[in-house]
Amino acid sequence: MRRHRLRWWEALPWIAGLAFYFAFPDYLGFGCDLLVTILFALSLDLALGYAGIITLGHGAFFGVGAYTVGMLASYNIWTEPITGLLLAAAVAGVIGFLSGLVLLRTTGLTLLMLTLCTMTLLYEAANMAAAYTGGFDGLPSLPISPVFGVFEFNPLYADTQYLFALGVILVCFIFVRILVYSPFGQSLTGIRENVLRMHAIGSPVRRRLIVCYTISAALAGVAGGLSAQTTAFVNLAVLGLDRSATVLIVLILGGYGRLYGAFIGAVVYLALEHFLAQIYPAAWQLGLGIVLVLIALFARNGILGLGETLWQRFGPRRAAP
Repeated sequence: MRRHRLRWWEALPWIAGLAFYFAFPDYLGFGCDLLVTILFALSLDLALGYAGIITLGHGAFFGVGAYTVGMLASYNIWTEPITGLLLAAAVAGVIGFLSGLVLLRTTGLTLLMLTLCTMTLLYEAANMAAAYTGGFDGLPSLPISPVFGVFEFNPLYADTQYLFALGVILVCFIFVRILVYSPFGQSLTGIRENVLRMHAIGSPVRRRLIVCYTISAALAGVAGGLSAQTTAFVNLAVLGLDRSATVLIVLILGGYGRLYGAFIGAVVYLALEHFLAQIYPAAWQLGLGIVLVLIALFARNGILGLGETLWQRFGPRRAAP
């Protein structure tokens, strides 16, 4: 029960998010990208970290959410940002549910490849529908209505976009936190650890995996829609393999199945990408690769896992009763 209680340090990420707004007003565009990456990684963590659903095509749902918001806004069908994200979540969730009915009949490498194939099919569908999606050129200068009809999105400074993205992530994080500590969330952890035992006690394993996959897809759709709103642009890159691989690296860096692994991983990855690209633009990925190798060798379950190990070894010990 103690794990369910809020602790004082859980306020630190949100304090840091607000501090970033005031301390780095010239980098709010980067901040929006960071927040979108955190939300996308959090959606993947729900499926991979808690339910053990191995996927390399989670970018499919990110792209569906982005195109939902982008196409509705581009053709002036719907430009209100909050309900636009709800529509993105609904469309991505439906696709996640329908694909999950088929994909989650498989496991392991087969599941991994099928998720990748799903993303590739959606990529090609968006490419073939270039008359509506814009193809490689995408849909630029998306018109997004002011938040609550008052706060307009600023194309130069991204101040409204940043605060809006921070608020969306806070709401989504609260939902995910409640979910993973609920009996449903605990059953997902049981499925990840020992699926045969969960079958033996009568748990509806496949049904719960489909529900988890659907929720995860909907959250990824929100992240994609938020990306389209904050950048006012969407193109085929949102359905590319690079995005799915990047978010998987972010989660491995931070630590999967830990809620805050998405926060740590996104900050570390984007910071490394930013500074290494400035130091050595031609081969910044080499430095990032070295860091990933070190994490894989010496940090069990990412940076948070390493910190937990060091705390257990060197932290203050409780006196024996």
